[in-house]
Amino acid sequence: MNLPNQLTLARLILTAGFVVVLSSSWRFGHVIGVLLFAIAGMTDYLDGEIARKRNLVTNFGRLMDPVADKVMMAAAFICLVPLHAFPAWVAVVIISREFLITGLRLLAASQGVVLPAERMGKHKTAWQIVTVSFFLGLLALAELERAGVITGLYWWAHAWHYGGAVLIALALVLTLYSGLGYLWKNRSLISVS
Repeated sequence: MNLPNQLTLARLILTAGFVVVLSSSWRFGHVIGVLLFAIAGMTDYLDGEIARKRNLVTNFGRLMDPVADKVMMAAAFICLVPLHAFPAWVAVVIISREFLITGLRLLAASQGVVLPAERMGKHKTAWQIVTVSFFLGLLALAELERAGVITGLYWWAHAWHYGGAVLIALALVLTLYSGLGYLWKNRSLISVS
């Protein structure tokens, strides 16, 4: 297994660790969670860059990289709903889009076609990562303040409310736009009988 594919698998393992840590009541769980999420996000960037630069693009990578992205993002959005980062309907819309695109990819694969990730999908994923990282970062800072490690986070609530709303809106729009565009571009794969 080449390095980009190993990084893709590492992202899945890091995601599992992220979910365990964020779902626990461990001291500094949010701090550890944001670090695991950041490392997982970096593997998303690195696996594609390495694969293209070293000509290590494989069908496994074309299929599993987007799946690993979707698992990572779905896990993050699900874990953040109970922490009141955003409404559950936002997570449902975003995750539904991911399932639809994965379904389309499976349909294409059954017809012998491999649908790689597109540039707009990568932008969507990047903004989703930024949005999740924003909320995780604020949760980690709040945790550090409660532990007495840092002080003076009076701006936290404003950043959470106003900055979060902007990032959620941007991530949601890009998610819907990229999903509808991908479905439209590949509509010939869908036959209604």
